[in-house]
Amino acid sequence: MADVAARAGVSRALVSIIFRGQPGASEETRERVLRIADEIGYHPDSAARLLARGRSRTLGVMFTVHQAFHTDLIAGIYPEAEHLGYDVLLSAATEGRSEAKAVEALLSHRCEALILLGSDAEAAYLDELGKRTVAVSVSRRVPGARVDFVHSAEGEGVRQAMEHLVELGHRRIVHLDGGRGPGSAERRRAYRAAMRRHGLDSEVRVIPGDHTEHSGIETGHLLLAERNEGQPLPTAVLAGNDRSAMGLLMSFTRAGVEVPRDLSVVGYDDSHLSHLMPIGLTTVRQDAVLMAEHAVRFAVERLENPELEPREAVLDPKLVVRGTSSTAPETAT
Repeated sequence: MADVAARAGVSRALVSIIFRGQPGASEETRERVLRIADEIGYHPDSAARLLARGRSRTLGVMFTVHQAFHTDLIAGIYPEAEHLGYDVLLSAATEGRSEAKAVEALLSHRCEALILLGSDAEAAYLDELGKRTVAVSVSRRVPGARVDFVHSAEGEGVRQAMEHLVELGHRRIVHLDGGRGPGSAERRRAYRAAMRRHGLDSEVRVIPGDHTEHSGIETGHLLLAERNEGQPLPTAVLAGNDRSAMGLLMSFTRAGVEVPRDLSVVGYDDSHLSHLMPIGLTTVRQDAVLMAEHAVRFAVERLENPELEPREAVLDPKLVVRGTSSTAPETAT
């Protein structure tokens, strides 16, 4: 700004007035200052101005690398944040970089609020974080923590998936668990409840896993090894998420098991990856755009009114039937 002022022969204060669009300069002087600024490549630093006022107007987003659904959520966060006048800064948690480290990086860059995608942090950590700053947890609910929550009705999503499979004649339905992944505990409970509701208590089986393709591949290997030892394959697998469902499909396809003729597979999330396979994945859709919009609004509203009590948005999921689910083998005609 000082360079522009010197070349234009005016004071730095007048240059500041012109860049802020305030009255006080003639039209001729305004045009000369803006032309010189353009010639020397000067652009006002909006971030610096905001920080000088004690604001960054930046939302920090913590996400997990390789989680396709997080990518879908981020795609929805950007337009809503921009619409409300906020920038977005991303920080990833990876195998070698903890969630806490990703969060601290966002705070060190003066993010005013945090949106945590699929956090697996302890409840006490989330509660403490909510006392330090504005925070919204997406896909995971932790009762008692002082943060806002946005998630789908996990139990309803599993109920729809299980009703679909039972109506197709499936009885030997296995659940590939998501471990500590967001929503996993609710999905596990809903699976057990659905099996009991349909009189399938003796068929209940939860296989430990997580929300990765590797978990699905390993589960596929396990079920195939059991088949080789004389145990029948289940007729359907409800996977903890789309990634683990895709791992299952890889194992079965390589072993010559035809999906859905020999076995049906249902995922959860309806991430963009579920559309990219040769055979579309039957899955439970979580509305990523709507979840993202709620998360951004919660964060901005709390920034504008810090006295708001923690809130929760529970969105309705919807089963999307594609090509990986069909009639159970023993009932097919």
